[in-house]
Amino acid sequence: MERSLGALATRSHQRPILALGLALLLAAVGGFFARNLKLNANLVDLLPNSFESVQDLHELETRFGALGWVSVVGEGGDAASLRRFADDLAPKLQALPGVRFVEKERTGAFFRDRALYFLSEEDLREVHRRLAARLQWERQQANPLYVPLVDEPEPTLDFSDLEAKYGGAAGQKLSSAKDDYYLDAKARRVVVLVKPEMTSADLAYSRRIVDEVRGLLDAQELSKYGPDFRVEITGTFQKKLDQQKQIIRDIAVSSAVAMALMLLYLLFHFRSALAVGLVLTPVGVGLAWTYGLVALVYGQVNLLTGFLGAILGGLGVEHGIHLLGRYLHLRTEGESSVEATRESFTHTGGAALVSALVAALTFFVLGTSRLRAFREFGVIAGIGMLVLIAAYVLVLPALLGLTARWGWRPKRAAVAPSESPFGRVLVRHRYVITGVSAVLLVGLLTQVPRVRFDYNFGTLEDQDLPSFVLDKQVNEIIGYSQTPVVVLTKSTQEEHAMASALARRQRERGKDSTIDFVASLSSLVPQDQPRKQAVLQDIHRLLENVPEERLSPEQRTQLVELRRQSEARPFTLEDLPPSVRQQFMGREGTPGSFVLVYPAVDQSDGQAVRALAREVRGAPTLDGGRVSAAGEAMVMADLLDMVTHEAPLILGGTTLAVLLAMWMTLGGLRMAVLCLLPTVVSLLALIGLMPLVGVEFNYLNILIIPVLIGTTVDAGVHLLTRLASPGSDFVEVYSETGRAIAGGLLTSAMGFGALFLARHPGLNSVGALASMGFATNLLVMLVAFPALLLVLTERRRRRHRARMDSEVKERAAAGAPGPEHATP
Repeated sequence: MERSLGALATRSHQRPILALGLALLLAAVGGFFARNLKLNANLVDLLPNSFESVQDLHELETRFGALGWVSVVGEGGDAASLRRFADDLAPKLQALPGVRFVEKERTGAFFRDRALYFLSEEDLREVHRRLAARLQWERQQANPLYVPLVDEPEPTLDFSDLEAKYGGAAGQKLSSAKDDYYLDAKARRVVVLVKPEMTSADLAYSRRIVDEVRGLLDAQELSKYGPDFRVEITGTFQKKLDQQKQIIRDIAVSSAVAMALMLLYLLFHFRSALAVGLVLTPVGVGLAWTYGLVALVYGQVNLLTGFLGAILGGLGVEHGIHLLGRYLHLRTEGESSVEATRESFTHTGGAALVSALVAALTFFVLGTSRLRAFREFGVIAGIGMLVLIAAYVLVLPALLGLTARWGWRPKRAAVAPSESPFGRVLVRHRYVITGVSAVLLVGLLTQVPRVRFDYNFGTLEDQDLPSFVLDKQVNEIIGYSQTPVVVLTKSTQEEHAMASALARRQRERGKDSTIDFVASLSSLVPQDQPRKQAVLQDIHRLLENVPEERLSPEQRTQLVELRRQSEARPFTLEDLPPSVRQQFMGREGTPGSFVLVYPAVDQSDGQAVRALAREVRGAPTLDGGRVSAAGEAMVMADLLDMVTHEAPLILGGTTLAVLLAMWMTLGGLRMAVLCLLPTVVSLLALIGLMPLVGVEFNYLNILIIPVLIGTTVDAGVHLLTRLASPGSDFVEVYSETGRAIAGGLLTSAMGFGALFLARHPGLNSVGALASMGFATNLLVMLVAFPALLLVLTERRRRRHRARMDSEVKERAAAGAPGPEHATP
């Protein structure tokens, strides 16, 4: 393999025009295909279509349409102006193309007037009994001739037990708001909700509908509602667009910063602008090839693969530092350009190929994940590692061939010094350094049990974006989540049974329930209304005889409310307000047959979302089948279950695959274990360091652990393969290879670490953890591991000398000549 690499590099060196022409042609083709790559940051697309939550969500979008709203928020006026703004704007929004309906008012008044119909007949009779008992007691107290024989307490009119019993019912929830508009007078804010036809997953449609709403708002004369009146847009559609815009910005900034840092470091490392170009040109060509393949296979990039340009660039530059560094060193020793190229790609190139294969294998193991973001990241990164090696074998020798023809010879400044002072320090104080490193490692290992996993889904979205902050405020005004879980049913009977089952589970769990309330068309039209009306008429007659002069002003207001409620007539589905009915209608305008489950928990809390999913999916069905529940909460729960299930398997599979691959390519298990040792030690140290600096694992940065296994192992490969060469001197090898290792790890860290500049919290955590991982590995690789190698080497030499001395003594005792007298 090494000889083949050297031969291929020599041919490229000898025919540079042909090699560069082929490389540029392939790069042009790759760039042509990659020009239309788009970013897909939709969280639903992170999961495979085989997942029940994804299938249910697609079915919901087909039957019901869009989940979520475009929320128009008016701010800065008094209560009357805010209501007038909502009244004026609603019909204009309704006229926009692509809008299903607009909701500007609550339906509280309708349900408040009919609130008593939502009580059971038995509980209505209990209301009648308590009222009758209190009325009788009041009459007795008003009679001056009445003398109680026993001291009886006054009959209570406390109905808090009934209020608690029905507090979670849909009718009670919808009638609890004091203002019929979505209005917060204190914050001087009103909300108008727009329901589009299609889903927010279609970003082109989301942009179009939001632009139409914004264009309408820009055309309004807002000053008539107040001098400081202004409007904002939030909701699911605006949040998706803002998140997409932020990630695109993060990709551009992170990639530019990573490139600038690599340029600066390469200039510092080689002290030559031409050397920088020699390293970066193959990386650019390899990335063009890689993204051309991405465009052909996937057609888009996701939350993670969008940053692969910076990441692969850093990993590719590492190979260039080792290859070009070895070439320059050989040239300063008098080797010709051809021989220096052959030697560099035969030995250093072989080590680079081994490390690239191991890294690619690591990424391919990550590519077995069912999570699409991880799978595509693994596959693309694995292919990219192999493509970058191919680009270096084709492009770098050709460039070196051209520079040799032009008479360029490397300067001493571009080559590592012949001896590193720290190499001598390691040799002199190897035992002390090994001991101190061991103590530090043991100390960090004691912190490993303190590592925690952050279950907050906020790592997948930036909750500090203005539209996200405003959306939370809108939810507070509305009083419940705008993104309920939707349980799909097949008939009215099944819908009623499911709503009853979920409400029953909510009551049984009490405060531990994750459900706020359950709503369906069947639950909004109570049963047995004629019989309840008879009881209500009896209650009304009682209320007519209540002596108002004995009541407080507050009680008189309650009396008026009860009298109105007791006069309410039975109502049917057709009597429901249009704004209520349309929320339960399918895209064709017919009843959708589904149940809305409004969460009582924060949907960014992964553990709470898992509990919500279990509670909803655990409800019994009429046919004994599974509960078909759709919504982002269900997708998030499945995402969490999958990550926690796959993480140990991928980590174990990655470690085993790397060990086997190195065993096969390096030709021995002992060599493979030694090369892998600094990576394992640095990972343990990293995990122990995390709780000390306040870093936690989350759904995105967990992938860094297998990535670090594959991308840091090459440092051990380069160092040990050079030390294993016959006649190698430790200080000389450490001076040359250690400098290249430091440069490679630093540029790799720059590729990942650029994500630290991302505003997206999940990507930011990926960059932070990767930077910590590479820094830890750098210390282990350049300080602790070389010291340990020196200690092990000396012990081996001592054992060898002791064995030789023992053999000499045995021969002397047996009368045989010692090694110094033996015949050669």
